[in-house]
Amino acid sequence: MSRLNVNPTRMELTKLKKRLSVAVRGYKLLKDKQDELIRKFIILVKYNSDLRKKVENKLSDSFKYFVISRGILGNEFLDEAIVYSSNKVELDIVVKNIMSVNVPVLKFDNVFNHLDSIRYGLFNTNSELDRSIINLRFVFSELLELAEVEKSTQLLANEIEKTRRRVNALEYKTIPDLKETIKYIRMKLDENERGALIRLMKVKDIINDR
Repeated sequence: MSRLNVNPTRMELTKLKKRLSVAVRGYKLLKDKQDELIRKFIILVKYNSDLRKKVENKLSDSFKYFVISRGILGNEFLDEAIVYSSNKVELDIVVKNIMSVNVPVLKFDNVFNHLDSIRYGLFNTNSELDRSIINLRFVFSELLELAEVEKSTQLLANEIEKTRRRVNALEYKTIPDLKETIKYIRMKLDENERGALIRLMKVKDIINDR
């Protein structure tokens, strides 16, 4: 806590009082924003954790079947079977606002999730490859959602950190410095008033003595 370098005048006192009022109001608003950001962040982190576990389990199953299929078919034949794709996914990224934080929203079309979306021949392949591809296509939308949620979580964490620094600056620096300076100016003004009163009383005594 330190005193600001200002002249101890009534005009400065009025200015500092206004600054203090604005700082206190800003502190309360930022504190409320920080609390709400943390609340939303905790909800998002929990959802992100659950979604990640779900996606990892599905990916693990898909990779398991893919490894089995590769062991049976061999790398060369497997690469030839899956090298071409006749499907496309259109991805559009928009943003939404959460407590003044712009977070991404991934919108997509034509996510594969049907058996008839398999385009390679079934005669020389096996059921493990089919199950691997189908599982990957089912989990694709959840992978995109996971990317969206994790990015949103990161952006909220950054905003919480910035807001926390501003809250701490107001709470431990700006507001205490303003209060200390106001206290100092009031003390100096009171001293000046007492000094002026004493001088007036002395002048009055001198006049009365005559």
